[in-house]
Amino acid sequence: MALPLDDKKKIIGEFATKQGDTGSPEVQIALLSHKIDKLVGHLKGNPKDNHSRRGLLGMISKRRRLLTYLSGKANDRYKEIIKKLELSK
Repeated sequence: MALPLDDKKKIIGEFATKQGDTGSPEVQIALLSHKIDKLVGHLKGNPKDNHSRRGLLGMISKRRRLLTYLSGKANDRYKEIIKKLELSK
């Protein structure tokens, strides 16, 4: 389930730490959060779609690992991304 290019550019522009930044943990977490939100909406309408549910669990796990990494590296950046995305942790 790919993101539309304009959505992706908007998210990257909002969470990038510097010009041309596409791989920082903040950008990766924001993109994953957007994909997770879209997939949760899909699963509400299609509750028996177990293949997508497995993909969702993988994305949630990857986001959790990135958040753990960021909290160990730069706790201030971690708190900022948690607040911006309104995640509970």
